[in-house]
Amino acid sequence: MRKSLAPRALRKDMRLEKHGDIRWDPYYWLNNREDSEVISYLESENAYREEVFKPIAGMEKALFDEMVARIPPKDESVPVCKNGYWYYSRFEERREYPLHCRKRDENGEMASAEEVLLDVNDLAREHTYCSVSGLFVTPDCQKMAFGVDFVSRRLYTIYFKDLVTGVVSEECIDSTSGAAVWANDGEHIFYSTKDTQTLRVNQIWRKRIGQKNENPVLVFEESDEAFSCSVYKSKSKKYLLISSGSSTSDELWYWSADCPTDMPQLFQKREPGLEYSASHFDSSWFIRTNKDGATNFKIMRTPEEETIQENWRDFLAHRPSVFLEGMELFRDFWVIEERENALTKIHIHRWDGKQGHALSFDAPCYTAFVGSNPDFDSSWLRFGYTSLVTPSSIYDYHMLTREKRLRKQAEVVGGYDEKAYTTERLWATAVDGTQIPLSIVYPAERKGPIPFLVYGYGSYGISIDPSFSSTRLSLLQRGFGYCIAHIRGGQDLGRTWYDQGKMEHKMNSFTDFLDCTDALLRLGWASPGHLYAMGGSAGGLLMGAIINKRPELFRGVVAAVPFVDVVTTMLDETIPLTTGEYEEWGNPNEADAYFRMKSYSPYDQTEAKAYPALLVTTGLHDSQVQYWEPAKWVAKMRHVRTQSTPLLLHCNMETGHGGASGRFEAYKEVAMEYAFLLGLESGDLPLEGFY
Repeated sequence: MRKSLAPRALRKDMRLEKHGDIRWDPYYWLNNREDSEVISYLESENAYREEVFKPIAGMEKALFDEMVARIPPKDESVPVCKNGYWYYSRFEERREYPLHCRKRDENGEMASAEEVLLDVNDLAREHTYCSVSGLFVTPDCQKMAFGVDFVSRRLYTIYFKDLVTGVVSEECIDSTSGAAVWANDGEHIFYSTKDTQTLRVNQIWRKRIGQKNENPVLVFEESDEAFSCSVYKSKSKKYLLISSGSSTSDELWYWSADCPTDMPQLFQKREPGLEYSASHFDSSWFIRTNKDGATNFKIMRTPEEETIQENWRDFLAHRPSVFLEGMELFRDFWVIEERENALTKIHIHRWDGKQGHALSFDAPCYTAFVGSNPDFDSSWLRFGYTSLVTPSSIYDYHMLTREKRLRKQAEVVGGYDEKAYTTERLWATAVDGTQIPLSIVYPAERKGPIPFLVYGYGSYGISIDPSFSSTRLSLLQRGFGYCIAHIRGGQDLGRTWYDQGKMEHKMNSFTDFLDCTDALLRLGWASPGHLYAMGGSAGGLLMGAIINKRPELFRGVVAAVPFVDVVTTMLDETIPLTTGEYEEWGNPNEADAYFRMKSYSPYDQTEAKAYPALLVTTGLHDSQVQYWEPAKWVAKMRHVRTQSTPLLLHCNMETGHGGASGRFEAYKEVAMEYAFLLGLESGDLPLEGFY
């Protein structure tokens, strides 16, 4: 048996009471990143993880090296033309961050002279983390705003650069969401700021750049803590819009982009359960909405100046079996993104009334999506395609002639043979009879059951679509299969799929995942003792719930930045992921919601049982799931569990929810996760002796 190395967090009981229910939390004290005792404990967990990993340290390094080796030393995005310039990003050899560049448009082609707008490597030089939210260029292409976060709390400072002189102004704006939009005059900029404690985007401001004596003007403030807001410009460039929304209700405001100091006009007052968004074309608004019971959404149309819903008229009817995801408008065409039978589809329609058509894709499971299309007058549609075996591909498609041009397919350095792997769509039967889709990929030479990693999320209506990953090749090449369980709580089969996996129906997400895993066993894809599971954030909650329910099903589990202390977090209105999340999880100030959450909260339900091997990751500066949730969970599990399988916590002391920001640095954590799984499967990481 391995010598005991595991840290033991001190137990300092905290009494928590709600609705007459008393909970004792012995690790509540970890909730203070400024406490040196907390930092010391996290560092001891990191040291323990490294010690346990010593037998597989060589494998971990080899995995990282091969993942990085698959990445092209130099890379470049497909250029997008806007306002007379082609914009693109490129990576130079051995550099972690991109250079954002542009070239002039000369008769539809790029000029030879390159202008580097922003070298993120220069920004990041003295920082361990650097995230740029985007580049926002004025309509005359003379000035640029960009947001930077050096901490990983998703609080961005907006800076301004004169693109003629190359000078970055001393003028800047703190505590923003990182997004900004210019009025048509190129002088007034609109941006959103966050509450620095809860990180909710709650205010929209206007600022005239270069006028030191003019204070920013508050344009809009969202007081409802369930709503967050944003500001953007219509593709037609005629309007500025403010969108404020919760997960079940929306409200828009709009005003002329030529008149930035005008007051916004209300588009349609918010109503409980009414969701809508609007796109402008010609003299009309096209509105994607769930009005009149359109659960999977429809398109309605209204005159430009008559925006209240009494004037809305059906344009594209609701179809119960098709989830309408979005609409892209062009001068001569309108394009619909939709989801049917858990597959994404793209339909092209013509304003002249002639027959439209759909793009066709042959793979049994894939992802197709409309890309960046800023040119209103273009007949070319930029779209993307990928599958579990097809690297990410960007196409330009002529909507009239139907010519399709592959602009770029992600390169896998060293070569990649798509025929070496097979992808399939399976269906599992849930405990209530519902059919759950699974997307799988495996080595084509597979004979009989193989080790399988099952991935799931199942929250917020986020669909986890099948896409290619060059890092995943490190598992497939070593004989693993990979499965995405499209469980309820996502939106893979429409809005009802989401509704059936949230609030009082949340348990469906957990049982669906277990039923998908059972299907892999029953159908002979995997064998008992060789199943692994992975999920992050709300998917980390999923991981905690499934190992509380059926710990014996999995050999090992990776829970990344997991949301596992549901009740305590949702009762604390001072931190992110609280009041704005009530429509997802419920309000624990109400007794029914409180006890429902407690019934599945992994931290509350951790008990004396034999858990599988577990690797838990977090970041000290995580803004979405605070680091203390996974830290407390590991500490409690280590105290009560009855089996000495590996139980490891890795806390990145320099990052937040999204992990490392660099191009290569991010793969270190992936290599660690894969080494954990492969080490368990090979036996190089023992299953016993970790106390």
